[in-house]
Amino acid sequence: MTKSIITSRKRVTDHGEVFTSEREVNAMLDLVKQETERIDSRFLEPACGDGNFLSKILKRKLKIVEGRYGRSQKELDKYSLIAITSIYGIELLKDNVARCRERLFEIYLDRYTSVSHKNNNQLFDCVKLVLSKNIIHGDALTLKTVGNNEEPIVFSEWSFTKNMVKRRCFAFDELLQNQSIRETPLFSDLGDDVFLPRTIEEFPLVHYLDLVENV
Repeated sequence: MTKSIITSRKRVTDHGEVFTSEREVNAMLDLVKQETERIDSRFLEPACGDGNFLSKILKRKLKIVEGRYGRSQKELDKYSLIAITSIYGIELLKDNVARCRERLFEIYLDRYTSVSHKNNNQLFDCVKLVLSKNIIHGDALTLKTVGNNEEPIVFSEWSFTKNMVKRRCFAFDELLQNQSIRETPLFSDLGDDVFLPRTIEEFPLVHYLDLVENV
């Protein structure tokens, strides 16, 4: 039986909040070990809490980045950012959303500085931007954001071509309309014929370090 962590009885009663423990998280991720170690393999956690699953996925991806590209500053910058862009989450509770984003950034910062031994504030700002777009305060059941002005959940796809990146936005409900998309990763890159959702917004192709300037 999967062990879990309860933060408070009230949150369990009101929101059904129960966190999966580290041991079980790792055991479950080992079932898809090959995908967790693909730098650009996309993961969506529809009830991400404060990031128990996503943090472990990020650590695995960054370990691969470090091993392959740790000796090249430019490659380390690019591929570590690609790892960040591949992680998506939806969470109902606002404090968990903030903590999840913070937790993922802290992991990124720790691993990056341990390899490069330098600060790259321009890159770090890009990481924060991506996390703000990929970790959504919303309800995966209603497919809408949470708050006074509920709107359809929108996800950003970040497509890299060499040192350039293209951002396109898609409505989550449209991604789920086709049955085949439910059986493949978010924005499937398997090369098969798949449902192509309507692009809500599209941004210019820019250098990955210029993402913040082109929001």
